[in-house]
Amino acid sequence: MPAKRSTNLKVRSSRRRAGDAPSFVGRRATSLFASAVKRRNRSKNTRAELKLRRALSHLGLTFRLHVRSLPGKPDFVFSRARVAVFCDGDFWHGRNWPTRRSRLEKGSNADYWLHKIRYNIARDKRQTRQLKLAGWLVIRVWETDVLRDPGEAAERVRNLIRRRVT
Repeated sequence: MPAKRSTNLKVRSSRRRAGDAPSFVGRRATSLFASAVKRRNRSKNTRAELKLRRALSHLGLTFRLHVRSLPGKPDFVFSRARVAVFCDGDFWHGRNWPTRRSRLEKGSNADYWLHKIRYNIARDKRQTRQLKLAGWLVIRVWETDVLRDPGEAAERVRNLIRRRVT
């Protein structure tokens, strides 16, 4: 008789600790539209990231993309200068957090979204700290700033790299 296999499924309780990653277990989407929007969100190769990539290349900078061996898998890595660049989405990474928090508190699944974004902000800080301790300069640029003027964001990155190399 074959041995029983364990399923290794983690059951999350509805009570969360501050360090727990948010989970959608036991929740329903507020609408089919909301579900469709969520499915289209990307973690890499976002519109802002592609515009910044083009602008950095236009300036003659060479970089590696999404280096798994570094905390947070930075969007752009300049190894020689030890510079890691993240292109953070305004919603997911909590830009203008006090204003955004007050809006989220009034919406659907408020407890999930508040926890999710707080968790992301804490994770970003932890990853930035880890990279800095390892001798990296961390640059975080906001999605809307890049979309508004990718050239300016790329110039900022180039100037910081030049300071590190020379």
